[in-house]
Amino acid sequence: MNKKVISVIDLKAFYSYVECIDRGLDPWSTPLVVADRSRSVNTIILSVTPYLKSKGVPSRLRVRDLPKGYDYIYATPRMERYIEKSCEVISTLLEFVSEDDMHVYSIDEAFIDLTSYVPYYKKTPKEIVATIINRIKEKTGLQATAGLGDNFFLAKVALDVFAKKAKDGIGEMYKEDVESKLWPITPLNKIWGIGPRLEARLNRLGIFKVEELAKADRMMMRAKFGIMGDQLVDQANGIDESDIHEIYIPKEKSLSFGQTLPRDYSYKEVPIIIRELCDDLASKMRGENSKTDVVALSIGYSSDKGGFSRQMSLLKPTDNTKELYQALIDIYNKNVVDLPIRQVHISFGHLNHTHQSEQLDLFIDPKTQQDQKNLQLMMDEIHNKYGKNILVRASALTDSSTSIERHNQIGGHRK
Repeated sequence: MNKKVISVIDLKAFYSYVECIDRGLDPWSTPLVVADRSRSVNTIILSVTPYLKSKGVPSRLRVRDLPKGYDYIYATPRMERYIEKSCEVISTLLEFVSEDDMHVYSIDEAFIDLTSYVPYYKKTPKEIVATIINRIKEKTGLQATAGLGDNFFLAKVALDVFAKKAKDGIGEMYKEDVESKLWPITPLNKIWGIGPRLEARLNRLGIFKVEELAKADRMMMRAKFGIMGDQLVDQANGIDESDIHEIYIPKEKSLSFGQTLPRDYSYKEVPIIIRELCDDLASKMRGENSKTDVVALSIGYSSDKGGFSRQMSLLKPTDNTKELYQALIDIYNKNVVDLPIRQVHISFGHLNHTHQSEQLDLFIDPKTQQDQKNLQLMMDEIHNKYGKNILVRASALTDSSTSIERHNQIGGHRK
């Protein structure tokens, strides 16, 4: 049986690299940053060129925090273009491996299972990956790096920690390297899946490097972190049973939609935002031929003043926008306080597919119910064919509305 080999391919400084390619600029000598300066100096920069990284400029910071002394080129994010280039890269990967042996992790990162391809190509895993990286460069102009390992976790750590130091941009870490290469890693936030908060909790337990995590008492880890405690100890020992070929089917499906507002909103303005998010999410749910009987609303106040998250069960499953909005606004009115609001998030849970038969509301005229349903379906059809901004509520023209601008964005950024 062949030794399992997993690789993760990552596109270096993806957004800024694309912008440089399209401008005919060299990413290694150009001080370009990807950010929408029209928003404010607090706007988060999505990407900086390898040139700026080599000067110590971090990948993520706000425009106001950019160091002085550089004649920066600002590129407004173009998400449609980035998706297009990402598709070119995926197409390139498919020249080497089957779709069944690939997992697209993000717009600039993908895992591939090379196990069956090592004997097929009669090359080492590193030689195969080097060929793939060269092909990506040749076909798209983008620069890729890679990690290699026995499993997802080791490949990702090899990428994040060791690839950047390798001359060929390829990091390797296998199970036999765990004690010599994985265990000495510190701080813990270098490890995939360990963010600042989790790292702080581990530090409070006296765990500061991976070796200490690998040797931590499992009973204690379970008590502190639940099932994740076992996973952390396993991964610190180089164990990861994830299979790229397994299809995950969630026990319970839900839909969610949220927005970070462009400014502080008063509590009186936010119902417009809730209605607009509800319109879009209800339309998406109907498009999936589903209904919900649980709605949830989360509100985040400005300046770290907290917020609330509440849910409500409905009497019967529905896809009616009016009913869903009324439930959301009931939650809002019962819990909101007069503080500036910056984040709004809604979700529909317990989704189930609709059937041809439908339970009517005894307290509403059947014709009225059918007319409402037909109207919503007609609007969905118009939006799908001509775009969401072809038909909007009158409130979309007010200063509080964000729907028209949001419909022109992908992932919160301009298309």
